[in-house]
Amino acid sequence: MNRMANKVALVVGGAKGIGLAIATRLAAEGAKVFITGRAQDQVEAAVSVIGHDAQGLVADASAREDLDRAIGAVRERYGSLDALVLNAGISEPAALGDVTQDHFDRHFAVNVRGALHGLQVAVDTLRSGAAVVLVGSVASSLGIANYGTYAATKAALRSYARTWAAELAPRGIRINVVAPGPTDTEMMARVPDEVRASIVAPILLGRMAKPEEVASAALFLLSDEASFITGVELFVDGGMGQV
Repeated sequence: MNRMANKVALVVGGAKGIGLAIATRLAAEGAKVFITGRAQDQVEAAVSVIGHDAQGLVADASAREDLDRAIGAVRERYGSLDALVLNAGISEPAALGDVTQDHFDRHFAVNVRGALHGLQVAVDTLRSGAAVVLVGSVASSLGIANYGTYAATKAALRSYARTWAAELAPRGIRINVVAPGPTDTEMMARVPDEVRASIVAPILLGRMAKPEEVASAALFLLSDEASFITGVELFVDGGMGQV
């Protein structure tokens, strides 16, 4: 199926991991895809993987001027935007006593402020009836030791999604969150076996998510199949936070 045929999509933080999987799926479903990433070589490699004439833009998701430039490139090429994915994020452990101002500021700058500014600069380019997906995390509703700041940023995104859904509903713009559990990305592949075992243990289905499974959920929320869904948080966590 070409569920995104002739639609224009931007994936902020689409050069690797879950973002790359989402961008690849959107392109395969017919979308004209733009991605952003912080490193030129990663962006170029991602565009090669995505194919379908995807366009890569080097941008720092925590810098409003970079996001403005990226949206400007989409607007110049196609005039409007049908689908926006705000995926860029960082996750670094720190126990309560070890949380520094820099640790706090970096997480909120990328994970929260980046999403806020991303939507702010894109909102006038989003056409009526467009869809936005924020990439959250099961951590937003679980108490995971040493990841309090990261979890707080994802909880903030969930709260913002509710507000933004209400504010943009008059234009028919839908705002939803896809919330993955532990996902088997390149970063997770470097985790020692004993750590992986502890991460998988609370997951009812007994394994991590595949990036492509998260991408399927994002595709659904961005497509017309979810035309009457807004303000939700869709968990893709193998039951980790649900039972």
